[in-house]
Amino acid sequence: MKTLTAFQKKLSPLALLILLPWFINQCNPKTEDANMTENPKELKLSLAQWSIHRSIENGTLKAKDFAAIAKNDFGFSAVEYVNGFYRDHATDEAFWKKMRATADSLGVKSLLIMVDEEGDLGNPNADERNKAVENHYKWVDAANILGCHSIRINAFGDGSKEEVQIAMVDALKQLCTYAAVKNINVLIENHGLYSADGKWVAEIMQQVNMTNVGTLPDFGNWCLSHKWGSTQPGKECTEVYDRYQGVAETLPFAQGVSAKSYTFNEQGEEIVIDYSKMLKLVKDSGFDGYIGIEYEGEPLSEPDGIRATKALLEKTWERLGHEKSLQ
Repeated sequence: MKTLTAFQKKLSPLALLILLPWFINQCNPKTEDANMTENPKELKLSLAQWSIHRSIENGTLKAKDFAAIAKNDFGFSAVEYVNGFYRDHATDEAFWKKMRATADSLGVKSLLIMVDEEGDLGNPNADERNKAVENHYKWVDAANILGCHSIRINAFGDGSKEEVQIAMVDALKQLCTYAAVKNINVLIENHGLYSADGKWVAEIMQQVNMTNVGTLPDFGNWCLSHKWGSTQPGKECTEVYDRYQGVAETLPFAQGVSAKSYTFNEQGEEIVIDYSKMLKLVKDSGFDGYIGIEYEGEPLSEPDGIRATKALLEKTWERLGHEKSLQ
């Protein structure tokens, strides 16, 4: 504890009484730190490129301009890419270096590349599985050049649940070994089928047990039998996994979170997903990474859907932080 200075000894009893709270605070410097830990963690938002996939596909926007679009049109300083828009440039180092330079000049962080259609990593056939693993290498390389922390992969494969899980563990050990050299993480996103089972994904994480393997919990994509890419959850589902349970089961391994959104009511609330419940799970888990906005709904346009999702996340995050501070 600090001792009183000569100046403090000369103060009158009344002055000492007035200044007592300040003296106590000086003698207990941990008070400020304790207050800081009670404050809600900063909300860090990124934009997933799939949110503007229709505009890119119809030629309204160009994929190479994604960092500028995210920053200038929507105010984001972090982005998540979709590999399907860059297949012609997959192994073009000069292209990725230019993309990196552009993002850096804008102050935009490149977080990850979402990798699709490069073969099933969960294929029980070893030859086909190994080929799929090698197909992902080029995206690991691209992510490294961009300065990303991860690639996102799918946990697909034809076979029983147990067979696909065994195959995924083998594939991830191979892929993570390659990615570790590049300082890249490999993340499973719940994307339907077996990967919509949070417990199944968590078991894969535990069995792989490598420092650069993780998850990307998505608020959507919990249909165990839906067709991949469906924008209307529930339309083609024969069995649905509880989305809140699934997110809770995969959050302990999360190195990113995907805030899927579909439809909003007049109050700006998402009507398919309870954002208050989802964000409370995220907060309570201690997750402190980026939450990526992935709007893919109707009838709002892509720009309006992105802005509505961003506003809902900010409003809900602030409210949850305020409620926690009152407890």
